[in-house]
Amino acid sequence: MPVASTAPAGPEGASIPAAESPASAVPTANVQVTTGHPSPTPTTATNASQVESCPACTPETREQMSTSRKESWIQCDHCSAWHHWRCAGNGEDVEMIAKCRHYFHIYPLFFDRSFRFRIFVLYSTHHEAIIHIFHSIETRYCKPCTEVSPAHVTTLKTPARKSARKKPVRDYAQLNAGYGMAYSANDPHRFKRVVEAREEAGKIKPNRFRKMQGGDLDEDWLNGERDDWDDGEGEGGTSKSPEWKEAMKEPVIIEKPDGLGMQMPPEGLTVEHVAEYIGEDVPLEVMDCATQSASPGWNLGKWADYYELEASKRDKILNVISLEISGTELADMILPPKIVRDLDWVENFWPGTRKGKGHAYPKVQLYCLMGVAGAWTDWHIDFAGSSVYYHILHGSKIFYFIRPTPANLAAYEKWSGSELQYQAWLGDMVDEVVKVELVAGNTMIIPSGWIHAVYTPVDTLVFGGNFLQSYDVAMQFRIREIEIATQVPKKFTFPMFTKLCWYVGDKYLRDLKSPSGGGFGSRVLEGVLRLSDYLVSEARMLENGNDQQKKEAKEQIPSDRVKDGPAMARELRWRVKQAMGYSSEDESGRVKRTLKRRRIDGNEPGPFRHFRPKTWDGMNIQREEEEESLVKGYSAGERPDWIEWWTGMNDNSGGKEGKMIKRRETEVRVRKTQKGIERHVIRRSIEEWIN
Repeated sequence: MPVASTAPAGPEGASIPAAESPASAVPTANVQVTTGHPSPTPTTATNASQVESCPACTPETREQMSTSRKESWIQCDHCSAWHHWRCAGNGEDVEMIAKCRHYFHIYPLFFDRSFRFRIFVLYSTHHEAIIHIFHSIETRYCKPCTEVSPAHVTTLKTPARKSARKKPVRDYAQLNAGYGMAYSANDPHRFKRVVEAREEAGKIKPNRFRKMQGGDLDEDWLNGERDDWDDGEGEGGTSKSPEWKEAMKEPVIIEKPDGLGMQMPPEGLTVEHVAEYIGEDVPLEVMDCATQSASPGWNLGKWADYYELEASKRDKILNVISLEISGTELADMILPPKIVRDLDWVENFWPGTRKGKGHAYPKVQLYCLMGVAGAWTDWHIDFAGSSVYYHILHGSKIFYFIRPTPANLAAYEKWSGSELQYQAWLGDMVDEVVKVELVAGNTMIIPSGWIHAVYTPVDTLVFGGNFLQSYDVAMQFRIREIEIATQVPKKFTFPMFTKLCWYVGDKYLRDLKSPSGGGFGSRVLEGVLRLSDYLVSEARMLENGNDQQKKEAKEQIPSDRVKDGPAMARELRWRVKQAMGYSSEDESGRVKRTLKRRRIDGNEPGPFRHFRPKTWDGMNIQREEEEESLVKGYSAGERPDWIEWWTGMNDNSGGKEGKMIKRRETEVRVRKTQKGIERHVIRRSIEEWIN
């Protein structure tokens, strides 16, 4: 809807000549001057007879206009007739939209090619033109046109949406001083420059993680039963952390693969060989290190050609970190370390009949990583907090690690997926960064939750894999919570995570129900308890969620193993708490109480509500072979004192002959105390008489 205004001449009495029309302020390629209407001419109105009339003028409006400094005109979108807004409408919308500051007035009217009109506002003293875009009125019709057709209705455009999100404020002083990401977004070396600046300032600590022999990574190491550790300092004279003796709590480095029970391709394997074994036409996800984003249009053949180029001839620095090779000819050459195979949930709990070619299962165990010199992978945590094994076939890598403390994880969650990634270095937001250098032949195990970035100093070929394990389940679920909070796309999360958890829970439940009770250590039991809490939450979703939530929860339960998910989850939680020495609790976690609290005679303590017995650090049960013999006795109810007879309160003579099955077992429980070690040895003799 075209709108115009008339106003008095400038302050000095000089009217605006046509030659100084603000048309020149608009590019002629985008606008054209509309001349098909009687464009109002600015005049000074002194009385009603001098007011230019419109088709809708009345004596009352003419009288009002005679005392007005300016009037707005509006054109009908149907008949193109021009009217005073005072005569054609109530004046509210146009007056509000076209409102200008003091000494401003609206003069000529122009249209652009899309027929959106623009109103040019002139500062009357200096004749300076500024453009005012009029967007609010979509269509406007005069009264005669609206009476002819009901379709002629005045409409307003929807106001443009304004973002309420805070825009990042960059600290350019810090950036220029080298303490942020001030370098060009297209510079792949900017990350390395930031790291070098921190190293020069002494803000990156040397490696203090333990170097181990392959044969040391065994069950004794997992259970904390090794007594041959060196209590000296770590590499570079740095003191070890309190957790260095606990398995799967800190990264460990194995300089030579001997004793790992691992198999890798020959050292002479090249990227060209990788393409031949897997297939040159296989699509490949490639990361542009400058932008840390995907570079589309790659396959293995094209990648091999790029990799073989001299560094000076590569137009970009690229990296491959997500090529999973399970089921390929190359995969047949690789066997992960034995300790990894012993811990891996997919290896041990996903049914073997549902793995392999033609089956959907979490394929995360075999990755081929290929990076060229200068490649950088920015700060990340492996999906679902999975642990990693990492073997360098040839080349080298430099890792920068951040310990997954609650404060550091909170900083990572704040930084990840936000504008902070582009203006701050995560290492400046945490307590410390530790540098680890690996060379050809080295293997490293990275536990759950460790935040890390990786630099590739030379062209490097790596084989590794991810695995979930039972020694730090709580950390795995903490990382998954961060992934949900930061809205990590499903493509970059651990595949089939919840279904795997159901398989794991089902197997642990069967082990806990077995006569041996599983014999699990305290760390594993704590992990299974956390797992059971997650499965119970899934069960509640199945029972109380909306239709979509119920559908998704049901689809995650593997019906081939778990027939009743909610029952299985709750039984698992109950049994693992029993194994840990917990009292019986209801689903809310509170101790069940069937009697009122009462005073107990003597000095014995009462059943305090918040009392929790101390858990055992380790437990072992040994069973002897069953013995069978013929023994005389009485069945239940066969004589009034049959209970006293069997408990030895009578002479235990007489009765009829039956088979007696006798089982003996010895249970040993161990736990740490303030003074040392406490051990309980319990010997049981279990007899069953069958007549």
